[in-house]
Amino acid sequence: MKNKVKKVLTHVVLLLASCFFIIPFVWLLSTSLKPPTQIFTWPPEWIPKPFTWSNYIDAVAYIPFFTYLKNTVVITVLSTVGAMLSCPLVAYSFAKLRWKGRNVLFAITIAVMMIPTQVTMIPLFIMFEKFGWVGTPLPLIVPAFFGIPLFIFLLRQFFLGLPGELLDSARIDGAGEFRIYWQIMLPLAKPAVLAVGLFQFMNSWTDFIGPLLYLTEPQSYTLSLGLQQFHNLRGAEWGLMMAVATMMTLPVVVLFFLLQKTFIRGITFTGIKG
Repeated sequence: MKNKVKKVLTHVVLLLASCFFIIPFVWLLSTSLKPPTQIFTWPPEWIPKPFTWSNYIDAVAYIPFFTYLKNTVVITVLSTVGAMLSCPLVAYSFAKLRWKGRNVLFAITIAVMMIPTQVTMIPLFIMFEKFGWVGTPLPLIVPAFFGIPLFIFLLRQFFLGLPGELLDSARIDGAGEFRIYWQIMLPLAKPAVLAVGLFQFMNSWTDFIGPLLYLTEPQSYTLSLGLQQFHNLRGAEWGLMMAVATMMTLPVVVLFFLLQKTFIRGITFTGIKG
């Protein structure tokens, strides 16, 4: 009986806590469908009367939404692929391979995580400017192909939890190191790698500072910059702005719900062994 009561109370607490995260999104969606006269009414009305679907049509017409969407998708997909290719490979070498200087380089990787983004912002901008990349999406894509310290750390924790006997058996059978990684270890790390991919997707999709620094031409803007541009042009039209914000937020929400089981498994398994 006590276990049942405890279980019910746990679910009630979790349900109440989830409301703090769900309510803002519901209000965003509701406001995006309201006519201007209903947005600031008191008490607030959650259900639009009537549903103003034209807010979405007008919002898309005011800014080149589909151009921004295409730019965002290209940058997000390529950077996510880069992170999912590079981070597991580096993490596997830190966790399962023995080579000179491994511990020193891993310590440097951990130390890099401690450096605030603001400290490296100017040096990185100067470096990319010398490369001739400023004004292109390359600074937002290429770094992901060289590994991201936080994701490397998380995946290393996962690989440490995999039994070393698998590697020994494969080596006895004559498999090379890259084949062991690609055909044995990487498939076992699928939940963690997908969790890293979801993290990188969300980071890149919602990134504002990166595009603001490196994208100089309006035709290369992402949705985050497009939302700011819309605010500058139509800031008083809250229904339209909420429609743009909803269209920007919805893909991340849908992707998370589709991959939530894999995401939770990946986060859980990365803490198996330190």
